[in-house]
Amino acid sequence: MLTQTEKNRYSKQIILPEIGVEGQLRLKQAKVLVIGAGGLGCPILQYLTAAGVGSIGIADGDVIQLSNLQRQVLYSEQEIGERKSDVAVKKLQLLNPHVQFKLHPVFIDASNALGIIKEYDVVVDGSDNFDTRYLVNDACVMLDKPMVFGAIYRFEGHVSVFNYKGGPTYRCVFPDMPGEGESPNCADIGVVAALPGIVGAIQANEVIKVITGIGEVLTGRLLVIDTLTMNMHSFGFKLNEANRKITALRGSNFSCKAAYIDVDYDQFREMAKSMAGAQVVDVREFEEHEIGNIGGVNIPLSGFETGLDKIDKQASVLLYCSSGVRSRHAAKMLIEKGYQKVYNLKNGISDIKVY
Repeated sequence: MLTQTEKNRYSKQIILPEIGVEGQLRLKQAKVLVIGAGGLGCPILQYLTAAGVGSIGIADGDVIQLSNLQRQVLYSEQEIGERKSDVAVKKLQLLNPHVQFKLHPVFIDASNALGIIKEYDVVVDGSDNFDTRYLVNDACVMLDKPMVFGAIYRFEGHVSVFNYKGGPTYRCVFPDMPGEGESPNCADIGVVAALPGIVGAIQANEVIKVITGIGEVLTGRLLVIDTLTMNMHSFGFKLNEANRKITALRGSNFSCKAAYIDVDYDQFREMAKSMAGAQVVDVREFEEHEIGNIGGVNIPLSGFETGLDKIDKQASVLLYCSSGVRSRHAAKMLIEKGYQKVYNLKNGISDIKVY
């Protein structure tokens, strides 16, 4: 039952004939898991909390960093270094004390995905990497849970609902995981601040539709939003029955056979000082290098092969970029060209003060 306070709180939603008291009760009784409390997760969590979803799980093992604040609107500079899931719950409880929250302060992986996801009715994917998306999709297929998907890239957003009432899955539209370095994340190519809010709000709306049974759910359709032109279109895709026959979680398709070495920032800095003749190379674009860098020659990955004459084949080469993705790709290229001493700053410099 809804209390009088809840009826007052959700009155503007209850008076919608498509929702009514019955729909609001369904929201109150629902259990929704939000994977990722970052750019997409923040608006998803805010709107689901405000809408009165009764039980919300938050799965995120990350901490708040300075570079998050441009788009992750639940957090402030005073909370840098704190766990996102902890801070998110504190803020969301202030928004709606009628909602129950459960924290999963971990990154979703093959060891915990099934155990966490099985508790919930709907799963919302707010992750930012392909490993997690494919893993969550497969777990949802195995557990027969609908997955509300969202993704952001520069000025473009994607939204769909997978595994809804036996419908198509993520693998039906994206059959194969891209290879390492083939699809950079927002740390490498950027994302406009408002885009996660737009996409996350649409994801939350799809969750409400799934729970209440109203409208046309985005199953079998991928919505594409271009915020530079404000053009939106969707294209359909069909179920591939083979993609519903998943009996075990698959491992990552990413592989790394190149003989370079990943190092953290302290190691990177020490090697740059102590290794005789070491060459530090920034593989970001020239504009990024100008904004802030940690030294070295700037050879953008986009023209890396033509700039190899600037790198001594006998030297120890220390590569960096924003997040470690582009520099890993450059490291593999160097190994393939016969360079022997190649090191990669594994997490990049996004959250290192370089100004």
